[in-house]
Amino acid sequence: MELTGIHVPLITPFAADGTVALDALAVLAAELLEAGAAGLVALGTTGEPAALSEDERWAVVETAAAACAARGALLTVGAHGGDTRSTAESLAALGERVPQAAAALVTVPAFLRPGEAGTVAHFRALAASSPLPLVVYHIPYRTGQQLSAAALLELAALDGVVGVKYATGGVDQTAVELLAAAPADFAVLTGEDAFLSPLLALGAAGGILASAHLATARFVELTQAWQAGDAARARALGHRLTGLALAAFAAPNPTVIKGVLHAQGRIPTPDVRLPLLPAGGAEVEAALKLVSGLDH
Repeated sequence: MELTGIHVPLITPFAADGTVALDALAVLAAELLEAGAAGLVALGTTGEPAALSEDERWAVVETAAAACAARGALLTVGAHGGDTRSTAESLAALGERVPQAAAALVTVPAFLRPGEAGTVAHFRALAASSPLPLVVYHIPYRTGQQLSAAALLELAALDGVVGVKYATGGVDQTAVELLAAAPADFAVLTGEDAFLSPLLALGAAGGILASAHLATARFVELTQAWQAGDAARARALGHRLTGLALAAFAAPNPTVIKGVLHAQGRIPTPDVRLPLLPAGGAEVEAALKLVSGLDH
C-alpha cells in the first residue's frame, strides 16, 4: 500500500427531503476516481460524520468502498471516538464491516490536550489492536493539541501507523523537519489544500483535499508535475489551484464545495446539516468562476 497522490475526502450529498443521496454519492465517487484520484476518504470532516446517524455513516462507507473496489483505488475511513477505548472500538467495527479499507484516519485526541506523551501513547495503543493501518490526522487548530516534529517522528516509527494528514494552517518549521526525517514508508499528506504545492515541493507524498472535488484532474496533474521534477509547470499550476482552494474555504467546509457541486448539477442540493449553514451565493459563484477558469 502506498498512500501517495490525491485522496478526496467525500462530501455527503443530501436529497431534497434531507436524506443521504447515496445514488449521487456513488456517481460522484466514480467521477473523482475516473479523474485520477488515488483514493477516497469516507467520514472525514468534509463528510459531516457527526451529523449522520450510524446507519447513514455505514451506508456512506459502503458506497465509497464499492466505488474504490471497482476501480482498484484506496479507501480510507475516518474512525471516531472521544477517548482511546471508544476509538479502538470504532476501529474494530470498521475492520469487521469494511475489511477492504486501506487505512483508518484517526484524529489526534481533541479538546483533552493530553500532551505529546499522551498522544503517542494513544496511537501506540490503537496501532497495537487496530485491524487497519492508521493515518494520524494532525490538525491542532481543531484539536487544541500541538505536536513537535520529534513527536510526529515517534508516531511514524510505530508499527501500524502509515502516514499523517498534516493540517497546521501553513508550511511551518515542524513540516520542514518532518519531511526531512520521515521514514520512506511513512506518507506525509497535506490536509491544507492551499499549501499542497509547496509541501509537494518539499517531498510530501500527496494530499487529502476537499477542494479536489472541484478540479480533481488538475490537482492530480500538479502532484505528478512535482513528482516528475517539472518545477516550472508545477509552480504555475500550483498558484492557480491555491486560489481555488482559498475560495473553496471562504465559508465553513464543505459548504462552498457543496454549492459548486450543486451548481454543476453533480449533487441534488447544496444542503448541509446544522450547525452548518449553506454558503452564500457570492462565495459559491467566486469558486465556480475559478473552476471554470482553470481550462483557459
